[in-house]
Amino acid sequence: MRENRLRTLWREDKAVVNGWLAIPNGFAAEVMAHQGWDSLTIDLQHGVIDYPAMVGMLQAISTTPTVPVVRVPWLEPGIIMKTLDAGAYGVICPMVNTREDAQKLVAWTHYAPRGTRSFGPVRALYYGGADYAQHANDTVVVFAMIETAQALDNLDAILSVEGLDAIYIGPSDLSLALGCSPVFDDVDPKVAQAMAHILERATAHGVKAGVHNGVPEVALARIAKGFRFVTVSSDARLIAAGAQQILREMRASPAAAPAGAY
Repeated sequence: MRENRLRTLWREDKAVVNGWLAIPNGFAAEVMAHQGWDSLTIDLQHGVIDYPAMVGMLQAISTTPTVPVVRVPWLEPGIIMKTLDAGAYGVICPMVNTREDAQKLVAWTHYAPRGTRSFGPVRALYYGGADYAQHANDTVVVFAMIETAQALDNLDAILSVEGLDAIYIGPSDLSLALGCSPVFDDVDPKVAQAMAHILERATAHGVKAGVHNGVPEVALARIAKGFRFVTVSSDARLIAAGAQQILREMRASPAAAPAGAY
């Protein structure tokens, strides 16, 4: 079966540099994948991507060594299993708030006897290999998002669920849950303290910790603290930032036409 480089990098105690995909387009995903990201996450929760678009994006990512990950819309078995059947090598599930939630997530992402995932890896066989069924349980990576006050209260119970490989912090939702403004990087001290606590407890349980970031400087600082999966920006944000930079330089010249002149 094809290796999951997330697990390989983690065994070497290296951080995974993850990109984020919100644009429902195979070519855009292919362009991103060819830039050398360790992994790319297709966002079915907040992006404008549906299932057929996701399949095409997974196929595009498959033209490179980049690991395909999907954030599913919710803790629901149907979409989780269909995402894995399509060839995702990692699943990020939002709003995991209790030990029971984490147990369901692990069950729905693993074949029996370790779980209740239904067998039908229609595309995963082509991506992972003919022996997919024999090795999927030990290859696919399962992330639970920790982003609510309830999840913080139940943190050790969630982290103790066998088969949960990693947690993923959504700083914006965590900030809202703690009564603060939703941001990625310059979080309120209360949120920073909560994130440090999540990282410490995850490390104690042998669970990898991931986090969403807006800029490389913050992601690098969080790697230094012990995070081993860091998302930096997204395809949509990178397009906007690149266009803004070009336009700033163009508009700074008196020879350039003013905005809206075309």
